[in-house]
Amino acid sequence: MSSIRALAEELSARGNDALRRLFAARPDLIMPSVPDFAALAARACARASLQRALEALSKPELQVLEALVLTTNEDEGRSGSSVELRHAVGGATLGNLEALLGTLSQLALVYRTDPPDTIHSASGSRRRYYLPVARVREALGSYPAGLGRTYTELAAASPVFAERAAAIANAITAAVQQQPVEHHIAAAYALERWACLPEALDGAPPRTREMLAKFAHWPVGAVPHAVARVHPGRKTDNPVDWLLSHGLLVPLDDEHVELPRAVGLALRGGRIVPELTLAPPAAGTTATSSALSANAALGAVADILRLVSALAVEAAERPVETLRAGGVGTRELRRLTAALRAEPDQTVFALELAAEAGVLSLDPDTSSWRATGGEDWLALSRPEQWLLLATAWLDTVRVPYLAMASEGSDQLAALSGEGQRPDAPAVRRRVLEVAGLLADEAGQPEGKCAVADAEAIRRRIDWLQPRLCRRLRGLLEGVLTEAAMLGFTGSGALTRIGAMVLADDFEGAQRRLAEHLPPAVDKVLLQADLTAVAPGYLDPALARRLALLADPEGRGPATVYRFSPASLRRALDAGEDAASIHAFLAESSSTPVPQPLAYLVDDTAARHGRIRVGRAGSFVTADDETAIAGILADPASRQLGLTQIAPTVLVSNASPAEVAAVLRELGHSPAVDASLDPVIRLRRRSGTRGLVPPEPRNALPDAESVEAQLAVLRTQSPLGSAVDEAAPLMGIETLQKAIRLKRAVRLNIVDALGNSSVEELRPVSISAGRVRVFDPERETERVLSVHRIIDVELA
Repeated sequence: MSSIRALAEELSARGNDALRRLFAARPDLIMPSVPDFAALAARACARASLQRALEALSKPELQVLEALVLTTNEDEGRSGSSVELRHAVGGATLGNLEALLGTLSQLALVYRTDPPDTIHSASGSRRRYYLPVARVREALGSYPAGLGRTYTELAAASPVFAERAAAIANAITAAVQQQPVEHHIAAAYALERWACLPEALDGAPPRTREMLAKFAHWPVGAVPHAVARVHPGRKTDNPVDWLLSHGLLVPLDDEHVELPRAVGLALRGGRIVPELTLAPPAAGTTATSSALSANAALGAVADILRLVSALAVEAAERPVETLRAGGVGTRELRRLTAALRAEPDQTVFALELAAEAGVLSLDPDTSSWRATGGEDWLALSRPEQWLLLATAWLDTVRVPYLAMASEGSDQLAALSGEGQRPDAPAVRRRVLEVAGLLADEAGQPEGKCAVADAEAIRRRIDWLQPRLCRRLRGLLEGVLTEAAMLGFTGSGALTRIGAMVLADDFEGAQRRLAEHLPPAVDKVLLQADLTAVAPGYLDPALARRLALLADPEGRGPATVYRFSPASLRRALDAGEDAASIHAFLAESSSTPVPQPLAYLVDDTAARHGRIRVGRAGSFVTADDETAIAGILADPASRQLGLTQIAPTVLVSNASPAEVAAVLRELGHSPAVDASLDPVIRLRRRSGTRGLVPPEPRNALPDAESVEAQLAVLRTQSPLGSAVDEAAPLMGIETLQKAIRLKRAVRLNIVDALGNSSVEELRPVSISAGRVRVFDPERETERVLSVHRIIDVELA
C-alpha cells in the first residue's frame, strides 16, 4: 500500500485530541486548510513540511528515526520495531525506543504497519511495527546517521568505482567467494560481505584505524588524486592508498572518497547509533550580577535609540549614498560614523535596523537611503521605538554582523544584498530561547543571573534540534553580538525585556522599559566655557535644535555641546537670528545664560549677513509686478521654492523647465530660455510608511481554525472523494518505487489537445517535475511532464 494512503487511514483513526497535538507541532499541515485526510497525509509527506518537522526533532528522536530508515525497506515490506532497533541503537531500552517511536508516529513521520502475525511481548502487549512515511529518506539526505551508501549504491552511482569494483573484489575477497566476479554489482555484493569480516583490516599498515576514525561522523572526505591511487590488492605503507586499493574507501572522483556503509557499521561495532543520547548536555553557565546585567542592557537600549534617532536626522539633511554595486561604501560609512559619534560597527547596526524598521527607505531614483519615516520615528515614545527595532531585528533575514565582522578585500558593505540569510529569524529566536532556558535551568540566588556562553548554547541546540544546529555556523556569534547591542542581553544574560519580546508580550516589555528608561530631558546646563551639558537623553526636538547651534563632543547620552562662531553661523545660515537664539537658550537652559555665550551670539549675529550668497536653479522675470505677486501668493507655487529678489524678479531652486510647467498649470504663458541648463531638480514626493508598534505574531492556527478543520475532516472518508491534493504525490511515490524496483508502470497520459492514452513504460529517473521513461515498444527514451500524467500504477 502507498505510505500516503496508509498514513491517511491512520490519521483518520486518531482522536481529535491527538490531531490537535499534531496540528500544534506541525501547523503547516492545516495552513491553508485541507479537504480530507488523504490531502492531510500528502501534505505531511511533502518535502518542505518534512524538512520543517525534522528540524524540530531532538537528538534522540532523530537518532531513532535515522536508525529506522536504515533498518527498514518499504519495497520489501520490512518494517521495524523497538526489538530490531535495540540491536541498532546503543544504550537504548525497549521502553525508550517505544516512547520515541510513539513520538515520531504522533508527528506523522512514521506510520504503523503491524503484520497480521505480530508477536506479543512478554508483558502481553502487542509489539508495534513502523515504517517511515514517503520522502523521509529524501528529506534526511544522502547520509542518515552519518553513514555512507552501500557498495551496490556506490557501484551504481560512481562510474569510477564501477570500473574498478570487480578487480578489487577479485584481488581481496578470495576468502568469501569461490569464483571470480565480472559484473560490478556482483563485485559490490562480494565487497559488502568482506567488509563486515573482522579480518578485513588484517595486513593494514600502521595508522589505518586512525585514518578511518576521521570518518566516524561523516563518510565523505577529500583525498587528492584518489582515482590514481587505486591499485587492487596492492600492499603499501600508506594507509589511504591501502584503504583505496582494498575497497574500504571508494573514490567518487579524483578529489573525493566515501566510506561505504558496511565499513562504517563495522567501525561502530555493528550499531547504526553507537549511543542513544537521552539526556541533554550540562548547562555550563556562569553567573553575573542582575543589576550589572540590567544596567548594561539599558545602556545598550539608550545607545541604539540615540544612534537611530541621530541617523534619522542626519539622513533627512543628507541622504546616505550607496555604491554602484549596492550597499553603503567605506567612505560614506566613515562620514556617518563621525556624524553619529559612534564606532563603525554601531553605525552598521544602526543603518541595518533603521532600514528594516522603515526609518530609512531606498529612493529608486537616486539610489540613496532617505529618512522618509524619520518624523514618524521621532514622534514615538522611547519604549515604542525600541520595540519597533527589536521586532524588526528578530524577524529580518538580514544579518548585520556579516558587515560588522568582515574585513579587508572581502568586506561586506552595509545594506548590501549579500547580507541576507533566509534562516536568520529562526536561528535568532532559537539561540535566545535556549539562552533563557539554560539560565532557568542553572538557577541563581537573588541578585544574580546565569550567563550561557556561545559554546553552551551550541551544545544544547545540537541536542534539542541537531538539524537546526547546522545553520549556526557563521550566525551564533553574530546573534549574541547583535542581541547585546540591542539590549536583549546584558553582560551576556538574557534580560526580562528580551524574554518578554520573545514571548510576544509587547505590552509588558513596553511597561518595563517605561519604568526603567530615564525620561527624555528638556533642559541643558549652559556653562561659561561656551559649552552645554546634556544630563541624559535629550528630547529629539531639543537635540536637533541644539545640534544646529553647537557641535557635539564625546559619545553617549550625556553629551557635551560646544558653541563656536562657526556653529552659530551655521544656525544663522539656516534662518536663525540673534533674538531666536537668545530665546531658545533661555528657554532650554536650567541655569541663566552665561555672559560669554550671550556676547558670542550677539557678536556673530552682528557680523553675519553683510554679504549674502544664495543658489538658484532658475529665475523668473516679468514686466508686471502684479503677476509676480500673484505667483507668490498662489499655494501651488510653493513647491518651486521661490524667493523675490526684486519687484519683478523671482529665483527658484527648480529647473527652468519645471518652473515653466508649474506656471503653465497656473494659467501663465512663460517663455523659457533654451540656453539655460537646469541645475537643481525638485525632489519627488514619496509617502512615508507609518511606524507603529508591533503586534504579536500569529505563527500558529488559532483554536477556532483547528476546530473548523477537524469538523471538515470528520465529514470525509479516510481517502476522500477526489483526493485532488494527494493524487500527484501518490503518483510520484509510485514512480519512485518503480524506479527503485526497476518495474514498469502503466501511465494514463494527457497530450496538449486533452486526449488521454494508457501506455506501459519503465521510469528511469524523476526530477524537476519531469520523468524520464524507457519505451520498450519504440526502444527509445522519452521525457514526460508530471502534470500530464493523471494516473500511475505498477504494471
